[in-house]
Amino acid sequence: MALTTRAAALVLLGILPVVLWPDAGLALPWLALVLVLLVVDVALAASPKAMALTREGADQVRLGESTTTSVVALNTGRRTARGLFRDGWPPSAGTSPSRQALSVPPGERRRLTTTLTPTRRGDRHADRVTLRLLGPLRLAGRQRSVEVPGRVRVLHPFPSRKHLPSRLAVLRELDGRAAVRTRGQGTEFDSLRDYVDGDDVRSIDWRATARRRNLVVRTWQPEQHRRIVIVVDTGRTSAGRVGDTPRLDAAMDSALLLTALAGHAHDRVHVVAGDRRVRVRVSGSDRAALLHDVISTLAPVDAQLVEADWSVLAAEVARSTHRSLVVLLTPLEPAAVEEGLMPVLPALVAHHRVVVASVSDPAIDAMRADRDGSRAVWGAAAAERTMARRAATAEALGRLGVDVIDAPPDQLPVRLADHYLALKRQGLL
Repeated sequence: MALTTRAAALVLLGILPVVLWPDAGLALPWLALVLVLLVVDVALAASPKAMALTREGADQVRLGESTTTSVVALNTGRRTARGLFRDGWPPSAGTSPSRQALSVPPGERRRLTTTLTPTRRGDRHADRVTLRLLGPLRLAGRQRSVEVPGRVRVLHPFPSRKHLPSRLAVLRELDGRAAVRTRGQGTEFDSLRDYVDGDDVRSIDWRATARRRNLVVRTWQPEQHRRIVIVVDTGRTSAGRVGDTPRLDAAMDSALLLTALAGHAHDRVHVVAGDRRVRVRVSGSDRAALLHDVISTLAPVDAQLVEADWSVLAAEVARSTHRSLVVLLTPLEPAAVEEGLMPVLPALVAHHRVVVASVSDPAIDAMRADRDGSRAVWGAAAAERTMARRAATAEALGRLGVDVIDAPPDQLPVRLADHYLALKRQGLL
């Protein structure tokens, strides 16, 4: 049995005479009357078991946007169901309204819609739908919580997608749709032309020369359909926050922009996310399906408070013997890099072109520049030491043949995309 504020007010109304004329004989009859009214009200209330509930609505929404989910209530009983309805979602789902009035005549159905504005990325699951059906006096009623399964996957907002059109224009230029190819670069055969002074004699096509009776050389273009492997570190260092955003979310944003760009270039993209074990594997060459799959699959992935096992992640990269561009999205934390990542890099660099992309914290630059007061000076010294260690780590990675990109969250996706385009322009993929 569920009581309402009306029942409490009715009980308090009977206490007033007792306060004015202290006599227990005045209160007992009133309380008995209230109890009888409550029992009658509950008996006349519709049964929650007679309500058939089904859920409808979207199953995906981008973080920062809103969606709706609906529960259809069918009254299979003989009494009108009146009362309150509550759709149970976790607080991070951002439900509105939290409660709704319900009135369903016998044999009819009503759609109860809840708006969701999630505040966190990942899967949000509905808990229980609670029905509180009241009697005609609205003093008391029957309450029941029913499991009506529901899930909304909150996708990464992908803020760097605004940079995609400008990078696609550069990519079209590299593909030869808006500019002339650079002669002699790449490894994929393009065409034949007459020999001119300065051409590499190793490019001479002797069969074509014999047919034409003058020297003919082959021209080349950058190889298409290359393999791009993007590894997202979900270990403890990715759980740190830069401003209000976890490092992992900034790394995902970079992975999504590079995936979209490489997909348009018809490169085969393979995305891996993991720490001590591989948690996500996504691959494909269809750019539209690939980007959707990567966004959807990465959405529920969270950073784990464990050290990343780079031998496991490197083994995932090594599953293919083809030379690839391997992008490792991991924080440039000296201890974690030196102990976990560096031992596996020589084997990776021997077979692939490796890029380490890291999210830097602008707050450290602000600390380094602030020298106002003794406390700020100590903070600036700590920031200088942190930056020096990161620079030394980046230099050590460079000596191994690794390209290092260290940038703030809003700049890292663009820097990584530009680096990919520069490698394509130079025919180094």
